[in-house]
Amino acid sequence: MKNNSAKCKSCQKDFIIDADDLAFYEKMQVPPPMWCPQCRAIRRMVWWNEHNLYRKDGMFSTFPEASPIKIMERDAWWGDGWDPMEYGRDFDDSRDFFEQFQELLLAVPWPSRDVQKLLNSDYSNQATSLKNCYLCFNSGFCENCLYGIGSINMRDSIDYYFSGASELCYEVMDADRCYGTFFSIDVGNCRNVWLSRDCHDCMDCFGCANLRSKQYHICNQPYRKEEYLAKIKEMNLGSYGALMQAKARAYAFWKSQPYKYAHAVQNTKTIGEYVFNCKNAKQCYQVIDGENLAYCQNMARGIKDSYDYTNWGDKAELLYESVSCGENVRNLKFCFNCWPGSSDLEYCVNVMSSSNCFGCVGLKKKEYCILNKQYTPEEYEKLKCLVIQHMKNNRTYGEFFPMAISPHPYNETLANEFFPRGAEAEKEQRTYLITMRASELPDHINNVTPLILKNVIECEKCQRGYRIIQMEFDFLKQMKLPLPQRCPFCRIKEKFRAWVKQMRLISRECGKCQTEFKTPYTKEEYPNILCIECWKQEYA
Repeated sequence: MKNNSAKCKSCQKDFIIDADDLAFYEKMQVPPPMWCPQCRAIRRMVWWNEHNLYRKDGMFSTFPEASPIKIMERDAWWGDGWDPMEYGRDFDDSRDFFEQFQELLLAVPWPSRDVQKLLNSDYSNQATSLKNCYLCFNSGFCENCLYGIGSINMRDSIDYYFSGASELCYEVMDADRCYGTFFSIDVGNCRNVWLSRDCHDCMDCFGCANLRSKQYHICNQPYRKEEYLAKIKEMNLGSYGALMQAKARAYAFWKSQPYKYAHAVQNTKTIGEYVFNCKNAKQCYQVIDGENLAYCQNMARGIKDSYDYTNWGDKAELLYESVSCGENVRNLKFCFNCWPGSSDLEYCVNVMSSSNCFGCVGLKKKEYCILNKQYTPEEYEKLKCLVIQHMKNNRTYGEFFPMAISPHPYNETLANEFFPRGAEAEKEQRTYLITMRASELPDHINNVTPLILKNVIECEKCQRGYRIIQMEFDFLKQMKLPLPQRCPFCRIKEKFRAWVKQMRLISRECGKCQTEFKTPYTKEEYPNILCIECWKQEYA
């Protein structure tokens, strides 16, 4: 097969559909896409509200009170007290399929949140096996944690993203097997490390970059133990003002040091960012343990032969244009939140442990259904072919759900975190009885008393009200860290905007050998960037 050039139906930019892409589409029996990879990712992510929670109908929910979506408490939704088949309907070939599907989408109740096995962790979503956690999202097996995103096996940590198996960490991203690590990114097996980037097997380091197996370093310069401890004490990091000065110094030093073109380890024929243990993967982002993938984001644990697949994984195979599906699923096309053990689904939402369903919502352990109506296997196959042909005639088959029927406004979803459009006017407005401004907070943690727990603080960034809760107060006192002056949601956004780059890949040259590669980092962000071979020579 030859490569094809196409013009994106959404952004009007040209994009390439190569021979491998065409072979995959033929295998999945779908037409080539009419949207470019980035616009396809945006369209899927508009369905993915990861970390915004509301009160709707007296329940914690991912939907605001004004949303037309009907919800049920999670346990009731999974129970036997209702039957989603009661909402079944005939397909009307005189009407658009998506119009009929949207009516079903609004009629069938949704679970208020996607959670399981939570203990004292009600203010969380897309989470499993959390204990004593607060505002933790897309996470599992964490304990005593606050404001965590996309992580697993964290303990006694706050404000972290894409991290695992770490303890007593604060404001970290991509931290693995770390202890007592603060304001750092891309760190592994580190202890007592502050404001450092891409450091591994390090202890007692501050403001460093690219170090391996070092101790008592400040901005990559070695010190004797006594000198190091004296300088750290002199920095007075319990002061918010002093910490901001230290951050500025560290970030300037980071920028002066060479940067690896991508975070990629143990890969074969793979192009992307934050990709680990992958084979034959292209334009993938935050993917672990995958094979034969393209245009995929935020997945882990045994993903094979899938394209345009966002969020989850866990033994998934043959998925296309789907989001938040996983756990032993196979052959899912154009689906949202379908799991576990589901197979052979198309255009389904919230369909669990089912197979051979088309255009269904909220089903559990069902087969051969279309628009929540039961058919025999023979009737199902015949009607499915008629629906698909109807959609092809309208040039809508082979594309994910239209953005217009998403249950979330754009800026409440991950689409806006990775591809911001500044749609703040859509956001539900919330009012708070502010009792103090962030600028009025004590500068030093030593001057903070338990009275702070009674205040509603106005965020210096968004003017939203937030509180310091008891677990956070105890942690900051223990670690001798100053109070944050921005609310948890602004801190989450800062991680996406500053650390998590847009899912772009641009052409750059190695600063040492001039080898060309694809990277998400511009020359303005990181002037000195190295290919993997030059990086290994310098730092591995």
